[in-house]
Formats: sequence, C-alpha cells, structure tokens
Amino acid sequence: MPLRNQVQLIAYPDRLGRNLADLGTVIDQHLSRAIGGVHILPVYPSNADSGFSPLTHKEVDPVYGAWDDIERISSNYDLCLDLMINHISDASPEFQDFLQNGYRSEHADLFVHVDQLGEITPDDLAKIHIRKEKEPFREISFADGTSERVWCTFTEHQIDLNYNSERTYALMEDYIRFLTARGTKLFRLDAFGYTTKKLGTSCFLVEPDVYEILRWIRDAAAEHGAEVLPEVHDHPSYQYAIGLHGMRPYGFALPMLLLHALLDADSRYLKQWLRMCPRNQITVLDTHDGICIPDVEGIVPQDMIQAVVDNVSQRSADPIMRRSAANVHSVGAIYQLTCTYYDALKQNDDAYIAARAIQFFAPGIPQVYYVGWLAGTNDHELMESTGELRDINRHRYSLEEVDAAVKQSVVRRLTRLMEFRSQYPAFNGRFALVYSNAKSVCMSWRLGEHYCELFVDLIFKKSTISYVEARTQRTLRMKC
Repeated sequence: MPLRNQVQLIAYPDRLGRNLADLGTVIDQHLSRAIGGVHILPVYPSNADSGFSPLTHKEVDPVYGAWDDIERISSNYDLCLDLMINHISDASPEFQDFLQNGYRSEHADLFVHVDQLGEITPDDLAKIHIRKEKEPFREISFADGTSERVWCTFTEHQIDLNYNSERTYALMEDYIRFLTARGTKLFRLDAFGYTTKKLGTSCFLVEPDVYEILRWIRDAAAEHGAEVLPEVHDHPSYQYAIGLHGMRPYGFALPMLLLHALLDADSRYLKQWLRMCPRNQITVLDTHDGICIPDVEGIVPQDMIQAVVDNVSQRSADPIMRRSAANVHSVGAIYQLTCTYYDALKQNDDAYIAARAIQFFAPGIPQVYYVGWLAGTNDHELMESTGELRDINRHRYSLEEVDAAVKQSVVRRLTRLMEFRSQYPAFNGRFALVYSNAKSVCMSWRLGEHYCELFVDLIFKKSTISYVEARTQRTLRMKC
C-alpha cells in the first residue's frame, strides 16, 4: 500500500513525553486528523550521536519502550524509521567480535580496512569530505595486541560499513526484513552519501557507485512493501537524481528558500524552484539537524544566501562549518544554521504560518518536526548542557508542556492547517503555480470537483486558502 499523501510528524521517541507510549498518546490526542504518518527518530540501542550509532536495528532501547509501542503507532499511521546504512556502533556484536577475533571473525569484511587501501597521500586527504575535526579513520586494537585502522566518518563510535562486501548487503537486508514486519513503510537512509569509499575522490556521493548502492536498498525495501528516503545535504541536483532513480528525494532547498522569501518579501527564487522541484519529494522546514545551506546553492544567488545567514545568525547558536580532511582545523563555508524555524522567522506567527502553508501546498508529502509543530523556541539551556549545537532545536517536552503548548494560538492555527492538508482530497490531484507578483505566492491543487488555492502576501505575511466544499459546491475562504 503506497504512502498516504498526508502530513507526517518527525519526533524523537522520548521528547514528546518520556517514551514511545507517551508519543503515541500525544499523537492520538492532538494529531489524529492532522497527520497520516510518523517519522520516529532512532529507537535502537545506541552509544553516540543521539541514537544514530545503533548497536542493532532489531531492538528497541528499553528506555523508550518496546516494539509493541511502535506497532501500535504503525497500525494507525505510516511509519518511517531510520536505517543507518553507512555505519554501525563500535559496541555492536559484529564489531566486538571483530575486535576479539580479528580477521578470523565472520564479520571482518563488514568494515573498511584503511591500511589495506594503499598509500593515502595528502592530496587524497584533501579531497575527502569529512564531518569531524580529524581525519575519518580510527586506530583499533585487537585482542592479540595487533592494531589497524578502520574508516570512521562520524564519531569514534560509528564504524563505517564496507559496501564492497556481500556481508554488508546481507546485514541491511536482514534489517529491512525485520523492520518492515513491524510496520515500517518508509526508510530514511541516514548519511548514505558516505558509503562510497574510493581514494582520489571525495569519498562522498561518488557517482555512479552511490546510485548502485541506493538502487539495491530501494529494491530490497520494495520487496517488503516499503519505500526509501535517502538523506543528503548537498547541491540540489542530487535530489533530482534521487527522484529520477525511483526514490523519494528530500525538498531540502525549501527551508532556505522560504526564509529568503519571507524575510526579504521576494518570491522569485521560490517560484523558480516550485516549477521544477521533484513531485515525489518529502518536504521539510526543520528537522533534528540544522537549517542546511548547500541545498539551496545554485538556486538562490550567493549574496542573498549570505544575507539570510547573517539575519538568522543573530538569533541562533554558532553555525556548523565544512571541514577538510587534509587540514582538519581549517573551516570553509557554513554548512548548517542551528536555530528553530520559529525563531528563524523572528517568532512572527503570521510569517511562520505562511511558511507552513507554502510547504503544505508545495508538491510532495510534508513533514513537520515536533519542535516546529509546537512553535518551539531556541533551547539554549539544553544546548549548553550537552555541548551539541543542534540541541538548540531538540527540546524535551513533558506531557504537561505539550498540553500547554497546544493551547497557543500559533499552534492551533498550524494544527488546523495540518488537518486541512491531510484531509482535503485535492492534494491527490494536479498542482499548479498560479500567477502572482514578486511579493506574493499563489498555488493550487485540483482533483475532479475538489479545488483549493493558497495566496500568501509576503509583505504583510497573510495567508488565505480558498477551497470548494464538495457537498454544496460553494467556494469557501479560510484565513490561515
């Protein structure tokens, strides 16, 4: 059964309440008509990176609950789970067996053995795309006292997998089979771009190798009735390529496009993107990561991107920067802005609702991050306590805080808008960008007798929906 074309919620298993049971309660009480799917961020036992260092994909961390809790959610909503195809935890049974038995371990081929790759020159290092303040290797010691280096793109606990080995594909197939049996209909493929290790290249999104890996994952998921959502932040052309290969791309250009449109009252670049963006995409404005910059490069002029960065930076934590493996202490351009989307729009309710309305009328299935649903503001206290910049947008809501937040006017407006997007039939029909001037946006959807149109005034940040009521055939207007 295909994914429902309805809003999806993105949530941690323990940040709307204490656990998965609380998450299910929040969804049923407040969002039963507003969403058709839920992306639950990693539920697996993990020892790093906020759950993205899984020991296995076949267990739920007992702190969050059990598979029964997840299956209760998946019985009513399309379930999206993360599949970490690039790496596995150094505390996993497979890696621990490798440390104990070395190359006698049946799992030895799962990992990338750096010292067997040949000489790695300074020029090779300069090309490698990295994500931490050191080269992407880790020296490990075996039980017999010998040592070697393995590839390790992210934290030292996240050991990269070797896609030149059949054992890696067998492991992924086992995970896919297990998770689809628990109701998973969409796999978010975390950090897939780092799966391609080839010296002399960036070792990131190496073509065509990366699409060969993705097609295999896509086909394995399809055999079990699921789709895949590859996650990558880079030039927007990669999203088009993902869509052309029969997978769900992310509309990651939209967050920055909307910030520019609303902060500068300029719809030109947003409209250019709307005309050509992949129609099968998943759209977001905010996620557990920051607001990424590379996704809009080549769409919006660089000086205008910088203006948005300068504007938002006044209200955000330090940005996350690009780095070079040849000189890990050097930094390049900004990679992510760390800020809630509500704060990025200056806590202006009308601007925020306009952004969500445009997201919901854009082609694709929209996702709303839990902090975004509750119009959350920057959590400096959490960020300072953990030292993780992105935690500024990862507030932990108690059930009492949720009950208070949903009473806010902006949250009530957003929830009503989510309900319209999820319930009105026209969104399963044909999209059109309707003529408007450079200070406004107008979009429509039509399916038979069902028709709806959104008009947004970017100067005054006012949003109005006109729609045909099927029963009476009257055209009604709804101020968002």
